[in-house]
Amino acid sequence: MGSYILRRLLLTIPVLLGVATLVFALIHLVPGDPVQAMLGEGATPADVAELRTKLGLDRPLYVQYESFLVGLVHGDLGTSIRTNEPVTQAIAERVPATVELAFASMCVAVLIAIPLGVLAAAWRGTGIDYGATTLALLGISIPNFWLGPLLAIVFSIELGWLPVSGRGGLAHLVLPAITLGAPLAAVLARMTRASVVEELRELYVLAARAKGVSRTRAVLHHAFRNSLIPIVTIFGLQFGAVLTGAVITETIFAWPGVGRLLIQAIDFRDYPLVQGCILLIAFAYVGANLLTDLTYGWLDPRIRYN
Repeated sequence: MGSYILRRLLLTIPVLLGVATLVFALIHLVPGDPVQAMLGEGATPADVAELRTKLGLDRPLYVQYESFLVGLVHGDLGTSIRTNEPVTQAIAERVPATVELAFASMCVAVLIAIPLGVLAAAWRGTGIDYGATTLALLGISIPNFWLGPLLAIVFSIELGWLPVSGRGGLAHLVLPAITLGAPLAAVLARMTRASVVEELRELYVLAARAKGVSRTRAVLHHAFRNSLIPIVTIFGLQFGAVLTGAVITETIFAWPGVGRLLIQAIDFRDYPLVQGCILLIAFAYVGANLLTDLTYGWLDPRIRYN
């Protein structure tokens, strides 16, 4: 087990290096001059050249890339061009908000998807199954950049039940969590239904029913428990979708998280801050995949790591 974890951690290094290289290359190819954006259109060429030298943007790209990698190894992601504060500090201030939103949205997804998928599987071919499948299809089809404004219009502007933006109490979290969790709930519900239906056809479930086990116990204790592996896989993989979806959701609801910080950094051509935000998202995605793999052994003792 220990060697497996070590091997997986070592394999993440080239992945993160590739992400860092790709992000660095693409960001510097995007049209726009961050120095010009900072000083404004009325800045003199001398002022522009002086600030570009101060920020190190006048150096060749390979020199900037080398400095970026060296800083990354030492935990230094550079200094924000816009605010002149360390990138790690700027991101650390926004991480709690993003973690809060991601956790809430995944709780929403699980609370909706698991009961919906289990009910659809237990009552396969009935109206409950068709209704659950239709809801899942709607959840997959509706993008969060459309669902978010719709929820804000209905529940904030028209009904006045919930705040439309910002981060405060629980009320501020409801709409962003639903917007971000609905697509994940749809995917998870379909996977739950498919997995439980497959397990219900197995002989051990039929044998349990023949021995007098109730239908509810057969579905929950036997079929659902043994169908958790594919469900956990989808849940872990969709964690990356939650992080990327948070970029749009946080922008819609003015949620002060890493996603909104990333959009602001892109608008200002703040290269170090953009790189830091994307690297954080990539690291979280890789970590979620590793945690998903390790969870397999806990769910199914037959799995061994050699």
